[in-house]
Amino acid sequence: MVNPGGPGGSGFEYAETAARTVGDSVRERFGIVGFDPRGVERSSPITCLRRSGMDDFIAVDFTGKDGGSDPADVSGEGLDELARLNRGFVEGCREHSGELMMHMGTEEVARDVDVLRSALGDDKLTFLGKSYGTYLGAHYADAFPERVRALVLDGAMAPSAGVVELGMRQAEGAEVALRSFVGDCLERTDCPLGDRAEGAESALQRLEGLLDDAGREPLKSELDDGRPAGRSWLELGIHSALYSESSWPRLRTALTEAFGGDGTRLLRMGGELYNRDDAAAYTNYTSALVAVNCSDRRSPRDIDAFAAAAERADDVSPLFGASLTWGGLTCAYWPEQAVAEPEPLDAPGAPPILVVGTTRDSATPYEWAENLAAGLESGVLLTRDGDGHTAYGRGSDCVDGAVETYLLQVEPPEEGTVCS
Repeated sequence: MVNPGGPGGSGFEYAETAARTVGDSVRERFGIVGFDPRGVERSSPITCLRRSGMDDFIAVDFTGKDGGSDPADVSGEGLDELARLNRGFVEGCREHSGELMMHMGTEEVARDVDVLRSALGDDKLTFLGKSYGTYLGAHYADAFPERVRALVLDGAMAPSAGVVELGMRQAEGAEVALRSFVGDCLERTDCPLGDRAEGAESALQRLEGLLDDAGREPLKSELDDGRPAGRSWLELGIHSALYSESSWPRLRTALTEAFGGDGTRLLRMGGELYNRDDAAAYTNYTSALVAVNCSDRRSPRDIDAFAAAAERADDVSPLFGASLTWGGLTCAYWPEQAVAEPEPLDAPGAPPILVVGTTRDSATPYEWAENLAAGLESGVLLTRDGDGHTAYGRGSDCVDGAVETYLLQVEPPEEGTVCS
């Protein structure tokens, strides 16, 4: 069984790409089964906003104290607008999806997985979960340790972080990934951020200046979908490219065009991060993502707590910190009775569980993999020293061999194994 993460990603579609998802030796032994978790696409999809409102919700135009677009500097009418947008999202969930929004937590999805395991006729579960899929797998192991055969948890989510901490730590991971991209870019003749002699800090300042300028006056866009090429969408475009080192050449091209005044390519890349291929094909990915995160993790109920956290996050990650922290504000208005009480995920009595972490992961910081492996009673950590989000199937023979040996033989690599 496979899950690609999100939350909100379609396991159905992920299984359709099995030839690119898992190796030949695994496919010779196993059938690959994916499903859409409750609330996702084909499984009673949760809907919170119609398409016209989703664009505004995903890429908020922040209003700072000086009239700029710095998400670390929001106040007054800007705060009121943030609160209105996020309350509106929750009200939309209630209006369009009713009782479903009260049952979107991962604890319940883990029970769904066990129903599916039984329906497949498997006495024990063999599972590959990436990103949020690691959180689902850990919940399954904790609830049903005796029914675990082999679980690969690749690109681990924080096992116990609240909503604010989740955003702040994700921003730190994105900052590490961004600096890795910048370092690589400065070694190349086509880098739009400068050259090695000018250094990384100068490059990052130039990037921040681009976003500030776009926040005050959006760049040109050749898309006809109504989205402005302003700070928020451009920032999302940059973030999306950090998920895979293979996207770095595309990001260099997009930034070159953006510095020339054309934000079209970055705008398109930002939409890809939220499964927004076009307005007509907008999936319910974002509705499911927010609903699950808000159901799984505790959140402050005071907008001032988010404002203070955004300022702290900005110090650590000037490009992503504040906006990713503000991204959890919806959870301040989520029904409290729908939010799970945090509990340790230790899966006592389960067989060895393989946790895989990448040192410069842009979405799930390596520290989270360390923490999940340490918290699981039988967790074994496999490290990939590299860039991009998740490790298995990313071109490392060392990682792929270790994962596939484990899936086939339930023999994990030695604790402390590091791959490149």
